[in-house]
Amino acid sequence: MLIGSRTKRPKNSKLIKSGAEHRLQIYKVPPKETVTLQEFEEYAVERLKVLKAIENAGIRHIRGSEDYNHLVEKEIKKTKLAKIIRTDYSTDCEEFMIDHISHFILRLAYCRSEDLKRWFLQQELDLFRFRFLKENAEDKQKFLKVNSLDYNPISEDEKQRVLQDLMASAGRNSTTADTNEYFKVPFTEVLDLVRGRKVFLSRGFAYVPKDDMISILITHYRAHLSQQLAMTSRALPQLEEDNRLLPMLSGLSKRYLGQDYSSKKSNVGKITAEMIDSLSKQSFPPCMQNLHQSMKRDHHLKHGGRMQYGLFLKGIGLSLEEALRFWRTEFTKAMDGDKFDKQYSYNIRHNYGKEGKRADYTPYSCNKIIMSNAPGPGDNHGCPFRHTDADLLAQKLRLQGISKDFTDKIMKYTRDGHYQIACKYYFDATHSGVEEPDVNINHPNQYFDESQHFYSGKKE
Repeated sequence: MLIGSRTKRPKNSKLIKSGAEHRLQIYKVPPKETVTLQEFEEYAVERLKVLKAIENAGIRHIRGSEDYNHLVEKEIKKTKLAKIIRTDYSTDCEEFMIDHISHFILRLAYCRSEDLKRWFLQQELDLFRFRFLKENAEDKQKFLKVNSLDYNPISEDEKQRVLQDLMASAGRNSTTADTNEYFKVPFTEVLDLVRGRKVFLSRGFAYVPKDDMISILITHYRAHLSQQLAMTSRALPQLEEDNRLLPMLSGLSKRYLGQDYSSKKSNVGKITAEMIDSLSKQSFPPCMQNLHQSMKRDHHLKHGGRMQYGLFLKGIGLSLEEALRFWRTEFTKAMDGDKFDKQYSYNIRHNYGKEGKRADYTPYSCNKIIMSNAPGPGDNHGCPFRHTDADLLAQKLRLQGISKDFTDKIMKYTRDGHYQIACKYYFDATHSGVEEPDVNINHPNQYFDESQHFYSGKKE
């Protein structure tokens, strides 16, 4: 893959160049296209949206369930990779190209640490499973042939010799064992089926029904992708000479993919300093509630807290004039006005693009709050689900009147490291009757907007 000016591609050139004879791939051949920097970033972001949708669906629902499939399909259709879940065989060049190139870009971005590799590998495997199971029987067979996965079914004689064992392992599907095709593979290739006692084992081999072939393919793809990620990681230092790509790749894993909250123009002038206290109780996410309460208590916030909270307030529509009035009113309860003007007003104007390089600073996303600049002693910024002691967090939830069921759910997802899902359940617990079960909280300002929509709807 080359980064540069883009030339017009002949029809079906992508199919020939990539070696992709089937729209479902295990990405063995690197792309050879030339793409612009803009396309490079765009393709990466679109695939990242797909993998985040896969992750969120897997957290909320059992993989392969109707709810899981519905949520994955709904979210992927919102991206520019929507065509990859089509059930008909397609020779659309653009579809192959974006799918192919975006996978390899994220390989570069996610090979830099073991945690990133593990996340990328799991989401890509789940995406492959989802796509393969949507294929019809003919296209599944074609995929196996294209990728030289020559798994042949056992003979009828061998099947009859072990038929009783196959029926016993089939459980509820025992009546179909006589007519089903079985594949004999080393048991190490289908450990998930062995773990679930879904296959008959004999002399180190597992007899896998045709419907469970996906387990064999997942094992094969896992080995291939793990090896490729390791190789890509070793080659990564060569990219250090290209200062165009490395910063972009480094930032992808922390990338926020939702709405831009750099300024809430529709609300500017409607939110005043006097409204912040009541809004904090009604519609602020826990991270911002914590910052607001800390400021009211101490009449001060350290730099990390001022940045996180100040940009959030800017994002909900607090104007520069109102922001200066809000901060000054609170801080001058512990210092004189001259000290505030000299030490703090500049930073507030800077956040609004009125000082320094006059950049329009964007409110922090959940990803940035969770993964960057962990709070130290005396700090109040950060994510309560990520940075608060578990016992203290559970105690705070109970003191806020959160029910035991919701507290247990919130703490489960917190312990599992799914902090944004925990925040979503906090939202559900504090907004009785919310009707958006599939909404994911990815940004504190999104939380605020969802809460305001909820209360506006109730008033109507």
